[in-house]
Amino acid sequence: MAANSETVYIKADRNVEVTKPDVTLGDVLTMECSNPSVVPKLNTLKLLKFHHTDKKNQNRVAVSILKVIEIIHEQFPNMDIQNLGEQDFIVTYEQQQTAGGLVHALKASCVIVITFIGAAFSIMAFNNDVDTVKLFSQIYKLVTGQKSSGFTILELTYCIGLIIGILIFFNHFGKKKFTVDPTPMEVEMRLYENDIQTTLIETYSRKGKEQDVGNTNPSGTHRT
Repeated sequence: MAANSETVYIKADRNVEVTKPDVTLGDVLTMECSNPSVVPKLNTLKLLKFHHTDKKNQNRVAVSILKVIEIIHEQFPNMDIQNLGEQDFIVTYEQQQTAGGLVHALKASCVIVITFIGAAFSIMAFNNDVDTVKLFSQIYKLVTGQKSSGFTILELTYCIGLIIGILIFFNHFGKKKFTVDPTPMEVEMRLYENDIQTTLIETYSRKGKEQDVGNTNPSGTHRT
């Protein structure tokens, strides 16, 4: 074929989610070639098939980029392949189940209540630990010469400053962000996702379950 002498650039993300059991290269890769007729052919090449597709469980498999290169070379032996993405990536099959509006509202309400109670408890525990009430009382008496009633300008400004500090630190209020920078929560979530993905890939590799070159059974595995 004329496509055999072409150079194709492939890129895979670290974690790819699919919604159909038969997975092709086009489902998990971004590909580019100077010959526009090559990429559509590569997109249809079969990568793997998930056999356990029950709704109660999730199916996941780690794939080496060498497996992708092997599949491409089976059809285009002389094709030059340049990998610009991950060397190993995870393919997850999960059936899409859209919950109703009431379920979403209940979940959101539970998260809000738990977060509010946890944050309030943490703030109260900190204030009791450092004895903020006594500290403010001493400062108020030192500055004004009068005994504090327990709710003065110090307590008021402290509450306002606490709210402003939380909003600035988390960098958003509702759906509005104050700056273009990611929030601390987003940064921590990305770090957590990277750690999970690295652990999964290393675990599959050590157990010999990673889809790699020489594997003649390109099927998905059940998550354990």
